[in-house]
Amino acid sequence: MTQASRVAADRSSAATAGEPVAAIENPQGRSPILLICEHASNHLPARYGTLGLGPDERESHIAWDPGALGVARELSRLLDASLIHATVSRLVLDLNRDPSAPDSIWTLSERTTIPGNLDLGEEERAIRVREVYDAFHDAVDDLANARMAAGELGAVVSIHSFTPVYRDVPRPWQIGLIFNRDERYARHVEAGLKQDSTLIVGMNEPYSPADRVFHTLERHAERRGLPPLMIEIRNDLIRTEDGQASWAKRLAPLLREGARTL
Repeated sequence: MTQASRVAADRSSAATAGEPVAAIENPQGRSPILLICEHASNHLPARYGTLGLGPDERESHIAWDPGALGVARELSRLLDASLIHATVSRLVLDLNRDPSAPDSIWTLSERTTIPGNLDLGEEERAIRVREVYDAFHDAVDDLANARMAAGELGAVVSIHSFTPVYRDVPRPWQIGLIFNRDERYARHVEAGLKQDSTLIVGMNEPYSPADRVFHTLERHAERRGLPPLMIEIRNDLIRTEDGQASWAKRLAPLLREGARTL
């Protein structure tokens, strides 16, 4: 068993029938950047069945961020950066929300009702928070703390994807950079991306911290005084391995250079 597998195995829980909720890749990476992918998987542990959803719904963006893990993995390789990612669908619990938030466990995502999440009791909610949310974020804390103690952590970047159309409204951006008070990293990456005049770069688009999407970076970057950056890539551009590799190749030097200057 590899070190990454051992770490992941330690994060298993009864809520996921012994399956890990977090997986760590390249834990000894030399880059000062820690990569996180909270919406990497559409996997539903057996305990949850299908949550009342059909296969098309479980493959759609309501269950995960299609393409995000592929980009994150390629960035991990290009940067030699540690990557931690979820192995459980956000339909069970959204790891990028405070567990007290009303949308931590979705009952309605865009226009899709999640039957298996309706009328959840407090005990079930507590189980999911303890054994999915806490297990994942404790794993991130452990990794981040170890790298900080070794002087090997300088920035935290989370990788996401978004749909080209939301509620019938087309989204013009190919990529969005999400930031809060510390915008230095986002501005550095923005400047690099805008060297390509064909790109439309959304700054705090299609989401912003006001949409409660910055929770992971608040917890794991801002609280440690580290530069945070959330990257959203339009998912039709990263559905294939070639698309994922292309975007990772575009972003890697910008992230590397930005981390050096902050």
